[in-house]
Amino acid sequence: MVETSKRLEGIGEYYFSQKLREIAQLNKEGKNIVNLGIGSPDLPPHPEVIQVLQEESGKPQVHAYQNYKGVQAFRKAIADWYHTWYRVVLDPEKEILPLIGSKEGIMHIAMTYINPGDEVLVPNPGYPTYRSASLLAGATIREYALKKENKWMPDFEALNQEDLSRVKIMWVNYPHMPTGKLPEKGLFDKLVQFARGKNILLVHDNPYSFILNKEPRSIFSTEGAMEVALELNSLSKAQNMAGWRVGMLIGSQKRIDEVLSFKSNMDSGMFLPVQLAAVKALGLPSSWYDSLNDTYTQRREKVFELLSLLDCAFEKDQAGMFVWAEIPAYKKDSREYSDQILAYCRVFITPGSIFGSEGDRFIRISLCSPVELLVESFLRVKNNLNHLALSHV
Repeated sequence: MVETSKRLEGIGEYYFSQKLREIAQLNKEGKNIVNLGIGSPDLPPHPEVIQVLQEESGKPQVHAYQNYKGVQAFRKAIADWYHTWYRVVLDPEKEILPLIGSKEGIMHIAMTYINPGDEVLVPNPGYPTYRSASLLAGATIREYALKKENKWMPDFEALNQEDLSRVKIMWVNYPHMPTGKLPEKGLFDKLVQFARGKNILLVHDNPYSFILNKEPRSIFSTEGAMEVALELNSLSKAQNMAGWRVGMLIGSQKRIDEVLSFKSNMDSGMFLPVQLAAVKALGLPSSWYDSLNDTYTQRREKVFELLSLLDCAFEKDQAGMFVWAEIPAYKKDSREYSDQILAYCRVFITPGSIFGSEGDRFIRISLCSPVELLVESFLRVKNNLNHLALSHV
């Protein structure tokens, strides 16, 4: 009997994959679940972006394999976008690598640099793919705790007391997911200095910098970052193109070439009309982002109301397309509370525990649902407060 590879040991099915299956079954049973869990934008891309895809895909010469590094027009659009919004100057020929989604890029980086026995620093709480991709590449996970009392920032003093001689990569992500924390002034400088001092590759995952954030930042706005860092970015969130699978990797020519040596064995390039549509998306004016954030602001206010009803504590200055909130002290943990809300109210809210032990007392609500569904969720919870055993003023 053929068995699965040892690299899958300790790596279960992605939580949302399991939960979506459970929710689908409940819907089949007529439960009509409101899903406030996953951050998949429900809004469409700009109409002109869709128009470019439609027009270009109708041309007969665009359906062949593409260059592994993407077309020059796409790389230049990425460079222009970084210069306009992050005030970072990039060489489109050497320092940019288009990706078929930034999640895939996480795996490319892990497989490019990690050998069995190498250690990686993974944030707790943090995006679960940092851990799973590193494990698949053979790494040993070293968690670094992000705590509420430290404003969800790394504790560099504690890290400097540890033996990090085997650490190869440090995964970081600001604006942070799941907590929505923006990078404090000086954080990127500290990260770059830390990575240089410890000879660690710093990988900054940056897909949320435009959502409910007035000052988008890149790790490469920090002096010396190009020597020690890579940055992942994406059109999934701020351009509403999650299903299009369009991402990018930014770094020095040496790093880009190294990752390309792995990536070129994994795919055959991105569909040309998608690249050309991405060029249009990256050139959208500030009014696009303003309109998007107006929508998310309205939704966030409704989520605040829902969380208050659930007796949760939260900060109002969070960035990104989620709201992170602390559950009441009389609740056991986030997973139990999430299950109770699902069972009694037919509303799914993500338990913070799936992002690491530091999220055990927190839940996360997505802003990727229209106001009408958020109001419906509020009413469902309000009508079932007794079942949830809430003390409510």
